[in-house]
Amino acid sequence: MPDDQDRRPPKEDDSDLAEVTRVYGPFEADLIRNFLAGYGITAVISGRSAPFIYPLTVDGLAEFKVLVQKSEVEKARELIAARPSPDDEEGPEKPA
Repeated sequence: MPDDQDRRPPKEDDSDLAEVTRVYGPFEADLIRNFLAGYGITAVISGRSAPFIYPLTVDGLAEFKVLVQKSEVEKARELIAARPSPDDEEGPEKPA
């Protein structure tokens, strides 16, 4: 389970971070963060979420941004675009 540090609003010293994708829900954000970590890319999740029983998205609530170092934005976006859907048997090939 991720620490609270993994889900935090960006600080001023995080100016070297850039958004690679935006999702609606903490679970999908965690999946993407862990997926990128498997390829050696550290990601930070920034977003707001209220305790809920039924997940709803209203005015950005439950919207999460996945941020990575600016130097890794292109690689991260390529990996996310090639990410397998749950029905796929194969995913993107791991870089050498």
